[in-house]
Formats: sequence, structure tokens, C-alpha cells
Amino acid sequence: MKATERWAAIVELIDLLVRLGKIKPADRDPILTALRQREETMSTGIGFGIAIPHCSSDRLDEVVAAFGRSTNGIEFDALDNAPVQFVVLFIVPKNQFQTHLRTLASIAKFLNDRSVRESLATAKSAEEILSIFRDRS
Repeated sequence: MKATERWAAIVELIDLLVRLGKIKPADRDPILTALRQREETMSTGIGFGIAIPHCSSDRLDEVVAAFGRSTNGIEFDALDNAPVQFVVLFIVPKNQFQTHLRTLASIAKFLNDRSVRESLATAKSAEEILSIFRDRS
């Protein structure tokens, strides 16, 4: 990721989802607003170099997610005040509370594994990162 602070990181990942056709261009700003509102209640920087920005939206029919890695670190106002290296952003359709909680718990558990974080940090390509997610989840 090129971003050095949390809002730029969130925008960078949302713009990626728009480019990939996962989010309609017209839905970009309302989803960013929902993410900002969620982030302002409490930072989603959970420590250990991890941030999991997330929200729900009535503009989606299925869960969408994006992963970003920063080699320089992102200021995310994390609980441990450390820069964030890994950002997993996800959006869940409105009124899917259980899906939202399960998704958040799964991501947190996955990234809590030090060997996963080490593998993600040293991966040489997007394909290798995707393989880590597929093989270890």
C-alpha cells in the first residue's frame, strides 16, 4: 500500500474494490462515509500491526473485502499505538449482523497467528498472499 495514514489506506482499498467491480462507483462515497463513521467510534487498528476497518451497507448484496500490506507502516491510531502493516477491509450487507461478527472474528483469528503475519510480510507477490489466505484459512 502507498497510504501512510488510516483514511488514505481505507480510500486506497475502497478504490481497489471499485476498480475490480466489487463496488459500484456510485456507491463509493456512501460506503466511505459508513466506514468513516465506524472508524470514528473506535479505531479498528487492533494491535500487532493489524487493522480491520469494516462496516455494513445497504448498497451491497454480498460481503466484499480487500487486503493491503504496507512495508513502511500506516498510522492507524491502533490500540497498541504501533504502525499497521496489514489492513483487511470488509463490508457486509445491512442487517447481516451474524455474518458481520463471524467475518470479523475469522479475520482477527487468522491474523492473530504470528506465522501467518510473518508469511504475509515476506510474500513476494499478490498471488503468494492470496495463496496464504487460501491455504491457512
